[in-house]
Amino acid sequence: MRATAIAQPNIALIKYWGKRDLQRNLPAVGSISITLRDLSTTMSVEFDDPLPADSLTINDIDAQQMLPRISACIDRVIGQTRPRARINSRCNFPVAAGLASSASAFAAATLAAAAAAGKSFEQAELANLAGRASGSAARSLLGGFVELENRENDISVETICAADDWPLTVVVAITESGPKAVGSTEAMEISRKTSPFYSAWVERQAHDLGVARQAVLQRDFEQLAAIAEHNCLKMHSIMWASRPPVVYWNSATMRCLQAVRKLQREGTAVFFTIDAGPQLKAVCLPGEAERVSATLGAIEGVSEVMMSALGGAARVLDAS
Repeated sequence: MRATAIAQPNIALIKYWGKRDLQRNLPAVGSISITLRDLSTTMSVEFDDPLPADSLTINDIDAQQMLPRISACIDRVIGQTRPRARINSRCNFPVAAGLASSASAFAAATLAAAAAAGKSFEQAELANLAGRASGSAARSLLGGFVELENRENDISVETICAADDWPLTVVVAITESGPKAVGSTEAMEISRKTSPFYSAWVERQAHDLGVARQAVLQRDFEQLAAIAEHNCLKMHSIMWASRPPVVYWNSATMRCLQAVRKLQREGTAVFFTIDAGPQLKAVCLPGEAERVSATLGAIEGVSEVMMSALGGAARVLDAS
């Protein structure tokens, strides 16, 4: 009763921020994301009756602080009367630093737990199981451009454009590799309860989704760039206007943003997006990637630059 699965993180272009049902972890709005190919989380789940309790290692380091969420995810997939599990995770990018590590981790955990127990689920069921653990994990189940629809009682996900059908490159500027001070769920609740801009965010999301969806279907880079940057800045404005304010950016984040603006003025096909963390992601046409990477890598405060093409769906690597 052992299985290993791999999932890639996703970067939201039209963001998810806020929950309409905290208990079921249902998002307040829909979202559109891109799945990355070259960043990944590989998760092994092995059920072993003699174990007294679940255990979790991440990159060979004991990770007890993250175990309760992983255990709860496996409980929802298998049931609380399951055997205890030995869980090993390997991630090739910073964890809990605003790079969607939870999305790839819980997508991989959901698939691995189901395969280890010999259970089969429809895509919609997997999406809701993964989404209960992490709001963005459902999107990491699929590849390319993924839309999460926020339905009345649950969520659904679908690929609206395959990675190979519109190959873009994402350049990630790492400005801080440690865990963020305020977790996303806590920050979302602060925003929902205190930000004067939160209700307008929810009301306007359908418009932003429609514009982005059309841009993706028409392969309109300029239109996608404009709406993605607009949606990103709206989300962070909600955080900054919360009480207390939630500010994930640092000075290097701002220098990266200004560098992208300069590249745009010089005619480079690139745009930025920033999730709940200090890392800037620059989305560009493949031919522009080296220039974008060199520009961001030279900025003071950028410790590392990672580059990725768009990737495919999460998958089970082995099961026995």
